[in-house]
Amino acid sequence: MILVTAVLVFWGETTAQDTDYGPGYQTMIMRNPSFSGTAEDGILRVSYMNFYPGNNYNLHSFYISYDSYFPVLHGGAGFCLANDHLGGIVNDIRGYLSYAYFLQAGRDLYINAGLSAGFHHRGFSMGNAVFPDEIDRMGAIAGFTSEPFENLNRTVFDISTGFLFIWEKWMAGVSVLHLAGPDLGKQGGSERRLERSYHIQIAGDIGLRADHGMRIRPVGMMDIQDKYAYGGAGAVLESPNISGSLIALADNKGDLDIQPGFTIKTGKIMFFYSYRFNLKSGTDILPFSLMHQTGILLILNNVEKRLGSKTIKIPRM
Repeated sequence: MILVTAVLVFWGETTAQDTDYGPGYQTMIMRNPSFSGTAEDGILRVSYMNFYPGNNYNLHSFYISYDSYFPVLHGGAGFCLANDHLGGIVNDIRGYLSYAYFLQAGRDLYINAGLSAGFHHRGFSMGNAVFPDEIDRMGAIAGFTSEPFENLNRTVFDISTGFLFIWEKWMAGVSVLHLAGPDLGKQGGSERRLERSYHIQIAGDIGLRADHGMRIRPVGMMDIQDKYAYGGAGAVLESPNISGSLIALADNKGDLDIQPGFTIKTGKIMFFYSYRFNLKSGTDILPFSLMHQTGILLILNNVEKRLGSKTIKIPRM
């Protein structure tokens, strides 16, 4: 059982912010729609994320997406669906359709302009909640709560946009999510809108040993939403069948995190895993272990020869 007051305090402090999926590119379609169809054609991604593992907080997320290049659309299109479980009481379900128009702006410069539209549903399940007036003097749960609760479930329309710039072996993406600032309901008399979030992604491709297919992929990112901001930098060391990544992350609250990970590729299937842990918490309340992420990536189609567009290798992280 979960004490509902603690969960509502947690929800009240975080409801205006997106669930943090980390710096990995496995969920990039949701963070920047201009990545749709940019990598290998016909990619299905499935991810599972467990937040604060070992603390029985019951905070976890499922993510699935598919995107591909479509010549008739002069770009890429896809969809993504995420299901976030927050303490067994709050449940966020998000689904989006995305499209990216590919433009060759110069001999080596390509620009993708992306747009995504969909829904964001926030639901509540009070069946797992324990209210203070349900607990007797012996600490046992007895009777039913007298707390009045209105229907807090809410579904809203959401729209986002993004751009991706590709020059030779470097790429940079920028995106703005929740353009309309959708209102997910009221709690305590105050509006709880999804604040606009701003994202920047940078990655490169540096060959090390061409005969062995070894390369290093420097990566960087920054996310800003409302009064919260964090950024990270690191690198991915790739070979044809296996890769390893190491990213350092810091935010404006004084937190410092490290996220190592690896990917194994066999044929058209990739398995990936990453683990995020906290080195320094400015508030001294974050546990050491922050997130486990694991998943699978399936390449369903053959890569087509593209005219006026460019296929890029997304970092395996």
